[in-house]
Amino acid sequence: MVLLIKRIHPLVLISGVVVGVAAVLLSALGNPANMGFCIACFVRDIAGALKLHTAAPVQYFRPEIVGLVVGAMIMSLASGEFRPHAGSAPATRFVIGAFVMIGALVFLGCPLRMVIRMGGGDLNAFVGLLGFFLGILTGIFFLKKGFTLKRSYEVTKTEGFVLPGALAVLFVLCLAVPALFAFSEEGPGSKAAPWAVSLIAALIAGALSQKSRLCMVGGMRDAIMFRDFNLLSGFSAIFVTVLLGNVILGKFAGFGTMSQPISHASELWNLLGMMLVGWGSVLLGGCPLRQLILAGEGNGDSAVTVLGMLVGAAFAHNFKLAGAADAVNDGVYTVGGIGTTGKAAVFIGFAVLLIISFINSTMLGKQEA
Repeated sequence: MVLLIKRIHPLVLISGVVVGVAAVLLSALGNPANMGFCIACFVRDIAGALKLHTAAPVQYFRPEIVGLVVGAMIMSLASGEFRPHAGSAPATRFVIGAFVMIGALVFLGCPLRMVIRMGGGDLNAFVGLLGFFLGILTGIFFLKKGFTLKRSYEVTKTEGFVLPGALAVLFVLCLAVPALFAFSEEGPGSKAAPWAVSLIAALIAGALSQKSRLCMVGGMRDAIMFRDFNLLSGFSAIFVTVLLGNVILGKFAGFGTMSQPISHASELWNLLGMMLVGWGSVLLGGCPLRQLILAGEGNGDSAVTVLGMLVGAAFAHNFKLAGAADAVNDGVYTVGGIGTTGKAAVFIGFAVLLIISFINSTMLGKQEA
């Protein structure tokens, strides 16, 4: 136990607490409930704002995504860790990023929102956690079989500024010429904290996440493979902070599966959606939050992954792959979930990840040879 405590870095815990406080604060100030921070949901909203999909309820240029990437960039520049590199199977990473996003939108949240939902009392998120764990175990199996997307190579600093710069320019355009973008008039996209507060909170969270290497997938992977609970402690801190914050603000009504904000009680698809996210994220080397942070550090491969996530979000809503939240209409409670096309997309995602995992696992290739 003493050795375990020594392995946990205080900065990881501090980062978790700050992210948890920011999540509770942003929800209290206007962001959707149990969605103070959600990489999948917010990337989806940005895809809508850019008119890449036409789902009217989820269109808003979220400052949080800009802040996370730019905050990570600023911190990495200040600490001398901004070292642009790229070239590690970019097309493959793009495809995996798209399917990770589809899995997250089937579940209705990324790993970060999963923990935030858990802190809000949503038992559906605990089902998602089980699926996430199973996906990570699957990814670890292939890591042990030699899975690799090969090394990346040093590139010019200019290359590392492309994604942070593009997000910053688009955000300024959104503020200066809002008519160019789409904005939801109802639904989750219409609910937002003041943009300045969202941006500042995300800049701080991005900077701390860069320095602490906060990553849910990395945390669970390290705990399973190396008995190292350092990164996982950060997400434990997020859960505890969000839970306490909801209790203090009177937002916690106990644990349950029904009537949870922007959630569905279709257990099987909560599990399978997050299993797809977990598996894909292990292959990528980090969860969606970590991909944003790495992109801020100048990692071109992560920038391509983020673009894949953006396109995956657009596909999910243009082709009705995303999950539908539970709803109450005329006093009748309707359990949401996903349609036939969404179910097919999840299984196609598993098939694609299996092919990618197999052909990029050196030990399996040798066995076949």
